[in-house]
Amino acid sequence: MAVWHKTGCVLCTQNCGLEVLVEDGRMVRVRPDGENPRSRGYACRKGLSVINHQYPEDRLRVPLKRAGNAFEPISWEQAIDEIARKIGEIVSRNGPRSLAYMGGGAQGGWLEAAFGLSLLRAMGSQYYYSSAGQEFSGLFWVSGRLFGKQYLVTVPDEEATEILVAWGWNGMESHQMPRAPKVLMEFSKDPERLLVVIDPRKSETAKAANIHLAVRPGADSLLMKAMISIILENGWEAKDFLEKHVSGWDNIKSWFEDFDAKAALDVCRLDYEKTLNLCRLLTSRRWCVHPDLGLYMGRHATLNMYFLHILGAVCGIYGRRGGNVFPGLVMPMGFHADERSQKTWRTVATGMPPAAAGSFPPSVMPEEILTDHPNRLRAVLVSGSNPLRSYPDTAAYEKAFSALELLVVSDIAMSETARFAHYVLPCRTFYESWDTTFVPLTFPKVYVQLRGPVVPPPEGCLEASQIYTLLADKLGLIPSIPDEVARAARANRLEFAAKLMEWAKREPAALKTMPMVVSKTLGKVWDSAAKAAFWAMLMTAPATFRANGERAGFAQGLDQGERIFQAILDNPQGLWIGEADSVDNLAVLKTASKKIEIHIPELEDRASSLNARGEENDLKMPREFPFVLNAGRHTKYNASTMMRNPDWNKGKRACTIAVNPEDARALGLQDGRGVRVTTKGGTVVGELEVSDQVRQGTVLIPHGFGLICGDGTYGLNVNYLTRSSHRDTLGTPMHRFIPCRVEGA
Repeated sequence: MAVWHKTGCVLCTQNCGLEVLVEDGRMVRVRPDGENPRSRGYACRKGLSVINHQYPEDRLRVPLKRAGNAFEPISWEQAIDEIARKIGEIVSRNGPRSLAYMGGGAQGGWLEAAFGLSLLRAMGSQYYYSSAGQEFSGLFWVSGRLFGKQYLVTVPDEEATEILVAWGWNGMESHQMPRAPKVLMEFSKDPERLLVVIDPRKSETAKAANIHLAVRPGADSLLMKAMISIILENGWEAKDFLEKHVSGWDNIKSWFEDFDAKAALDVCRLDYEKTLNLCRLLTSRRWCVHPDLGLYMGRHATLNMYFLHILGAVCGIYGRRGGNVFPGLVMPMGFHADERSQKTWRTVATGMPPAAAGSFPPSVMPEEILTDHPNRLRAVLVSGSNPLRSYPDTAAYEKAFSALELLVVSDIAMSETARFAHYVLPCRTFYESWDTTFVPLTFPKVYVQLRGPVVPPPEGCLEASQIYTLLADKLGLIPSIPDEVARAARANRLEFAAKLMEWAKREPAALKTMPMVVSKTLGKVWDSAAKAAFWAMLMTAPATFRANGERAGFAQGLDQGERIFQAILDNPQGLWIGEADSVDNLAVLKTASKKIEIHIPELEDRASSLNARGEENDLKMPREFPFVLNAGRHTKYNASTMMRNPDWNKGKRACTIAVNPEDARALGLQDGRGVRVTTKGGTVVGELEVSDQVRQGTVLIPHGFGLICGDGTYGLNVNYLTRSSHRDTLGTPMHRFIPCRVEGA
């Protein structure tokens, strides 16, 4: 009998609501869920193709152990015994800095991070690597300085705004906002609102925009400085906001005074009057900004984030409806890791801090493995990620992972990274397990959906959370749990909570590994460590979450978390469980002054000295590499590396090398023919796409390809062109500005 199940997409952070038809234990059809309160019946072609993610050809079903150049199946007992023993030996011999965990970033499996981090910390290590460090180090680090905690990141309040600025963001293709294509088109057609796009190319979003500033690639920081200068010169700044809510303005104001904005805009290849008009609009109407990888992973990545926040403060957009606001969250996105504290580690070879709310940048991992430093990385646990296709410099990663003493990969499929592992552990898919997401980023309402299994897992596959529980237990990290606590887990959840906390007060070690403790008790009853951990999170949620819940109708009390959890279970389509404070939104600031502390001394020299002459010189492309490569184009046809089956793009031009028609003509290249792209990192060959969406002098290649499928490879791996050393000061790879050359192949 066929049954429809409510669930969500697991291919991007939006997690749009889906309904899946299951027949004979197999997913056979997918449709948007009209009852999902957040996505409201919207889903893109990726979500509607998610069956291709659920059933990869190279699905893992048993633990595997490397035997020479091949793998042999082993039992779970043998796998856990051997891995735990080797971790223990490596850490005992070389210290905790020899161990790293890389995971917790899969868009359908966020709860795993609680378990991976608990194991890592219990072993004494801080080396956590994730996609947050890959993309958002500048954003989190700047937020930490300005707002007091790295996890205090603002979001655009697009529902209440008059102008939406998409800076380096192609939301029509990459989403990153509920119902993004629909919202963007509504903005574009609404006579009372404006869609502004600042992007070097004529992207799908730029085509829909009311105003498009085609900034020169790599010149975003210079443009922001010019805009701030124009606003100050005309006296348009939000003086009341700066006086009431900003500290340190007088320390930085001089950076923008007597600045040659016209010369800067000439370098940016932008019209002064058009930019002046935009500045006038941004200082007279409500606006919010949605930045994306064009800034996060562009040239001057950290400075981009700093100047963008200064621009927002000068216009007074923070903490107000229609501006950029602090959303309510189920749990903070990471934790504060200030490198100025002696307790915060840096990497031993590259000296990088965990700037992305506790996460280190993956760009430095190969160097941390290949260094001859005695505290080098020797053991890495990878889960829910595919570094050899997702992170920069694949060649460096291949060399580094080959040099590890222990590489353990937990995944659903035999990924390119798994092929380098010593042990490969089979995971349940996100449609065979329980999980949720912590990045809905809506305002003011707080949304959550707890997705349960819709199909049974293959025998022998486990949740990643269960795998880390087994490893922690074998390593002796979990204290002995009293029988009365275990018995309570099989009875009443509130009684279990009381017994659990009563015991934890007597046993400090229980608090350090609480996700595993809950996994071994309530998680055993539910056959889901992740579901049990989510319940525990709600029961111990911070005061801000409890206040948000009360505004949504969940009265505070000892059982508030339990009531919210049950409501979530009763509403599988998703539920609004809280409402952030929209009246005093800036009350969440954690700075000493309780204001936005706008002066960042570490960036003063770079910010104050940035000028037109220096940028004009630095933006000149070398003769050997005259083009700018954008390594990581968002399209409808890529979903990180989570869609391994090429059939989902059958008949589509999914992975091409795109150039401008004028460049193709000058180079004698033809659409659909072979073309070679070369950088300092390497060379790839692929199919040429000639498109007027591409700015002259630039090259676009999507990410998420180069996947090994049977005896062949699906698409080209753009990270063979990237170098791990081509990065910002905080380790963010500058994937949106890579010098390259293009030739016929």
